[in-house]
Amino acid sequence: MRAVRERLALSIDAPVIVVAGTNGKGSTCAFLDAMLGAAGYRVGLYTSPHLARYEERVRIAGAEVDAASLVRAFEAVEEARIAAEPPTPLTYFEFGTLAALVLFAAAKLDALVLEVGLGGRLDAVNLVDADVAVVTTVDLDHQDFLGEEE
Repeated sequence: MRAVRERLALSIDAPVIVVAGTNGKGSTCAFLDAMLGAAGYRVGLYTSPHLARYEERVRIAGAEVDAASLVRAFEAVEEARIAAEPPTPLTYFEFGTLAALVLFAAAKLDALVLEVGLGGRLDAVNLVDADVAVVTTVDLDHQDFLGEEE
């Protein structure tokens, strides 16, 4: 992901809040987005999963991004991904996270709220250094992907 980010020349010039945990991440992200928006800040919000449409995952200043903008961001990520030989492999979530960051970087935001997908410290949103980290309740989940408790 870092190599693709460098090829995209992504620069985030806003405070970043990362929200992690097992339960309550979505509610916490929605609360932070609403609170910062009510205070007059332009906020980028990245959450997962989506319920009906992929566009739900990426919000700028309180509104879902439109599909055309999201497609352009995906195309930019794909161009950067294949710019090296061999092409840089990305997971579904890494690809989506980079596309969201492309949109956020272009939007000149006052703050970002990023929801961790699964995996905690290895998660794709950790590509961006957090200024604030919020940890909601934590339980053992996704062990089929992440392994057993140590």
